Amino acid sequence: MDTKVLHDSSNHRYEIYLGEERVGLMDYSLRPGEIHLVHTEVNPEHQGKNLAAILLRESLNSIRSENLGKVVPVCSYTVKYMEKHPETQDLLLNPIEDAIAACRFPGSN
Repeated sequence: MDTKVLHDSSNHRYEIYLGEERVGLMDYSLRPGEIHLVHTEVNPEHQGKNLAAILLRESLNSIRSENLGKVVPVCSYTVKYMEKHPETQDLLLNPIEDAIAACRFPGSN
C-alpha cells in the first residue's frame, strides 16, 4: 500500500492518497498560534486499513516541522489518536485530559 500525505494549505486540510486516489482528509482551522483539527475522514471503501492513523501521524509531523501552532483537537478521532500516542502531546495547547473532557465521542450522549 503506497500512501502519501499532502498538505493542501489553501483549503486548510491534509489529504491521504493511495497511488493517485485521494482516500481521506483531515480539515483544520487556524487561529493565532493555534491549529484546530476539526474533522478526519477516510472513504468508506478504504476504512479499516489504518489510513486515518497514517494521515494523523504525518499531519502532526508536518504541523511540528512547519511550526503551525499549538494543536487543539476537536475531532474525536484526533483526540483518541493523541491520547494513544503521548509522543504527540507536546503539540497540544491544553492537556489531553481537557480535549477528552470537551470531546463528544460517537455513540456517547
